[in-house]
Amino acid sequence: MRIAALMAVAAALCLTAATAMAESGTKEQQDACKPDVFRLCNKDIPVQAKIVACLKQNRTQLSPACRKVFS
Repeated sequence: MRIAALMAVAAALCLTAATAMAESGTKEQQDACKPDVFRLCNKDIPVQAKIVACLKQNRTQLSPACRKVFS
């Protein structure tokens, strides 16, 4: 019973990690937007969903490289 519970928790953690990685974008996309994250959305670090929402809200202020990621 205890092993089954531990396996369920491990599976949930793996799923969460995989979802976060899928949403994080490629290395190139991250590099393109990193300066904008620090400039516009540093209050939302480290919550990825909040960072993405912030970048989308501030689309007009994004650098050309980061704006391209969101187009």
